Amino acid sequence: MQFSEVINIALAAIRANKLRSALTLLGIIVGVFSIIGVMTAVRVLQNSIESGLSNLGAHTFQIQKMPVMASHEEWRKARQRKDLTYDQGLRLREKMTLAQYVALEDFRGGETIQYGSLKTNPNVAVGGEEPEGILTNNWTIREGRSLTSADLEFSRYVAILGDEVVKKLFPLGHADAVGKEIRVGQHRFTVIGTFEPKGASLGGDSDNRVVIPMTTFLALYGKDRSIHVMIKAKNASVYDDCLEEARFHLRTIRRVPPANEDDFSIFSNDSMISTFNEFTMYVKLGVGFISFISLIAAGVGIMNIMLVSVTERTREIGIRKAIGAQKRSILSQFITEAVVLCQLGGIIGILVGIVMGNLVALMFEVPPTIPWDWAFIGFALCALIGLVFGVYPAWKAANLDPVEALRYE
Repeated sequence: MQFSEVINIALAAIRANKLRSALTLLGIIVGVFSIIGVMTAVRVLQNSIESGLSNLGAHTFQIQKMPVMASHEEWRKARQRKDLTYDQGLRLREKMTLAQYVALEDFRGGETIQYGSLKTNPNVAVGGEEPEGILTNNWTIREGRSLTSADLEFSRYVAILGDEVVKKLFPLGHADAVGKEIRVGQHRFTVIGTFEPKGASLGGDSDNRVVIPMTTFLALYGKDRSIHVMIKAKNASVYDDCLEEARFHLRTIRRVPPANEDDFSIFSNDSMISTFNEFTMYVKLGVGFISFISLIAAGVGIMNIMLVSVTERTREIGIRKAIGAQKRSILSQFITEAVVLCQLGGIIGILVGIVMGNLVALMFEVPPTIPWDWAFIGFALCALIGLVFGVYPAWKAANLDPVEALRYE
């Protein structure tokens, strides 16, 4: 028999028993969907984190009081730490020898920005930054100028606007924003520049922010707060040494005993991605195990439907063997039917999994993704399930006695 003929017979057998085939397919669909759906969602989140962390720039790391990703217990312990103060940040900057830039920053969320009768929602982040912070955050000025040391020294009321803020307050564009006076909360600021758009990451919009001089920020919102320290190494070759130098000096400044662990958190692009991968590994293993059990159960269903199919088509098999059909033809026919049945369920499960997984991308407003590697794994796994659980029914059909099969009613 030609392969195309075998496929046509397999599809005809599936169409002849639609309800039974659909119920059998459901097990395969659920198993594959759970794998592909979760892996797609995880891939979307991973791409979002990697995109968001690119804001740190090359060989740059950040030091802060609280960890970025941690368990509930680790988060609870971190809350007991002392604040990383502005004065400690200044002392650390004086001691660093391997850093190209050391910038101190902090953010306050939930502010409303107003220009004339136009205003934003009360969800804009106001960032206190230093001139070096624009570089360590890998921000690019689109119109106007960046912060200067004079802005910092004299605590000037000047601001740089993110792209989303510009769109809401200045419909004519970025150039129209420069030089205008806006209100940040209850305070008046002069716009000196705007940022190039950076996009959203994990539900947070890095363009929905306003940056002001760090000294102005502390004067308005108080020094009694925990800041972030952004450090960029001179080059990639001294990055690790720069990180260890910062850790050593900060431990000394904060008087951390030698036997105690750090009372601050350090993270970078690589460390954040590594932490996220460790966190999601257990999710992947758990979902993979459950999905494997589901696929095994579906495979048993495939074997059951194929055994029923062999029984129902005993006379057909007898006629085919009587007119010269060989064992391998019968064997290949029923194995192909099992594999086709599994592959149909696999294709549906893959498509539904990709669609449902990418709903996460829509929720977090990040680009969707298609996990081609997991789609191929799911497709191959379905073929394996069909092959393994289709062998016995096919073997039983191929070994039927033609005489007894022809007598079967």
